[in-house]
Amino acid sequence: MRDLELKEIKNKKEWENFLLKVREKTFLQSWNWGEVQEKIGWKIWRTGIIKNGKLIGICFFLKIKAKRGTYLLVPHGPVFSSYQTKEIQKILKFFFEKLKEIGKREKVDFLRVAPLFERNEFFEKIFQNLGFRNSPMHANAYESTLKLDIKKDEQILLKQMRKTTRYLIKKAIKTKEIEVFKSKELKDIEIYQKLTQKVAKRQKFTPFPYTLTKNEFETFLKDENALLFFGKYKGKIACGALIIFWSKIGFYHQAASDAKFAKFSIPYLVVWEAIKEAKKRGCEIFDFWGYVDPFKHPNHPWAGPSLFKKGFGGESFFYVKTKDLPLTKKYWLNYIVERIRKFKRRL
Repeated sequence: MRDLELKEIKNKKEWENFLLKVREKTFLQSWNWGEVQEKIGWKIWRTGIIKNGKLIGICFFLKIKAKRGTYLLVPHGPVFSSYQTKEIQKILKFFFEKLKEIGKREKVDFLRVAPLFERNEFFEKIFQNLGFRNSPMHANAYESTLKLDIKKDEQILLKQMRKTTRYLIKKAIKTKEIEVFKSKELKDIEIYQKLTQKVAKRQKFTPFPYTLTKNEFETFLKDENALLFFGKYKGKIACGALIIFWSKIGFYHQAASDAKFAKFSIPYLVVWEAIKEAKKRGCEIFDFWGYVDPFKHPNHPWAGPSLFKKGFGGESFFYVKTKDLPLTKKYWLNYIVERIRKFKRRL
């Protein structure tokens, strides 16, 4: 593989300009997401895959230290501006061999990859041939999502929604007691986090840590790429969402709502306002960040939120499931622990 090499990329502009040409991407491969992870204290790498002197792909990854095992995590990568199916297996083999070398130097127990390749037999076979196995848990990065094309006129977007969703948006707009406001204030992360903790307690799940949410908002806000949206009823906070605007995509990354205000359907209006804001900023896609088919998996914890998201329209995308490559025997301890967690969470 003399025509391929892996190099560190140190220039933010070069990194971000490359990603503008990539079709399948999320902000988990953005320069700023690397900054977020560094602030938390993780060791990170930003690498470029070079073929015959030309940058053809990039990959951000980080080292995660946990009691049950240490691993290198690749969230939604590696990514390529384009590729031919005949050569992608060779390129991935080269990249993961390099990743294994780094992993062994860093004394990690396994590699974990959550790629954005279409979930099909071709890619499943590639990862199998490279020694990967299905991870017992997804890697805090979705394996499927809904994407809405928002290049269309607002009236067309409304028309394409589920009838109930459209009705609830219009009803919320007409209700004087309901208002939606946007915030760039860092202090408002505390308001959002309190709302999230309330939801987490009710639904029995672990929310994003406050430090991560704060760092995410603060870091993306520096480039004017983040906004908090809050829905109010009679002046009281009913729901909130953290939206990331990056590389012509709006991401509905985090959201929470107070059950006391459920009958007013305020989250529908919050999402609609976020979609309109994304359009204003020149985004072409609104990514609803995570989805399961609510009809095929009605008992999944994400079934309810997925049904809500589906009401806005959009197309579903399913990617290769999160993969692990064991490097030491300690991996199997992690495997058992995560299998138990997955069972308890009904995932």
